[in-house]
Amino acid sequence: MDGDLLVLGGEAVASVLAGRRAEVVGAVAEAYRLHVRRQSSLPHSVFLRFPGDGLNRIIALPAFLGDGVDLCGVKWVASFPGNLARGLERASAVVVLNSPRTGRAFALLEGSLISAQRTAASAALAARVLFPGPPPAALGLIGTGVINAEILDFVLALLPGIESVLLFDLDHERAARWREAAAGRHPAARFDIAPDLAAVLERCPLVSFATTAIRPHVDDLSRCPPGAVLLHVSLRDLTPGAILGCDNVVDDPEHVCRAQTSVHLAEQAAGNRDFIRCSLGELLEGTAPAKPDERAVTVFSPFGLGILDLAVAKLVFDQAVAGGLGQRVPSFFR
Repeated sequence: MDGDLLVLGGEAVASVLAGRRAEVVGAVAEAYRLHVRRQSSLPHSVFLRFPGDGLNRIIALPAFLGDGVDLCGVKWVASFPGNLARGLERASAVVVLNSPRTGRAFALLEGSLISAQRTAASAALAARVLFPGPPPAALGLIGTGVINAEILDFVLALLPGIESVLLFDLDHERAARWREAAAGRHPAARFDIAPDLAAVLERCPLVSFATTAIRPHVDDLSRCPPGAVLLHVSLRDLTPGAILGCDNVVDDPEHVCRAQTSVHLAEQAAGNRDFIRCSLGELLEGTAPAKPDERAVTVFSPFGLGILDLAVAKLVFDQAVAGGLGQRVPSFFR
């Protein structure tokens, strides 16, 4: 009924998303296409920070998707890296879905898994598009947290030819535990821990950065194989000079060129955005200019668009309703 609110907790969301990676990737790809076709509304994210605290933050990502999806809402996502020492996940989130007809909220979903999977689906989709030929034999992962765990699962699903995975994390014990868990999920792949970040860049044509870095620290990409693809998911690992020396693909130039991301810093250094070749949506739509040098390293820098959260949340909501999942709060609005 209009005015009811469906609440979907983490277990319900996880049960719906289990085994649906292809559908999640499809939802993300369609959101990108709709965005390129201007069938979306996407205000800038709002960052809530705290006095004297440069690490913790909570971000609101409002969005609207039209052209048949017809859904609006917001993701409210917190990033508190200190939670790891408390035995908690770094990120937590909720997603609110609203009717564009009445403006009323009709669903509240636990959003951390939705956020992680839409991020991973975006990265894996970029990898598949940017490697149109045979998939690379080796995948490198910088950072062994939840996001790279999801990226691993999605990339191996979309690029099944990958044979080996090379990991690096500043916390070696954590990397060892992560490798054991990942190898259990993917017994066909070989997992190794690199001695340093440079070894990952040198040995892997496809590398995903998913760290908690707040300042750029990687300035030398000369070790990368020709035509390598870097999924710069954490956005602040590469120096402006490294960015300016690469072929750059983003999710949305207006969004990624802010909040002191590496791409934002590169824009400030260059005085323009000419170093950005195109968006992933333009590649999907076939409207992007060709890569100027096939041997150049390509960097995909996704700011993380709220339309992706909406698209995946809608998938979860529809399947949950069909399966009778969640708790319905009748007449939530008076």
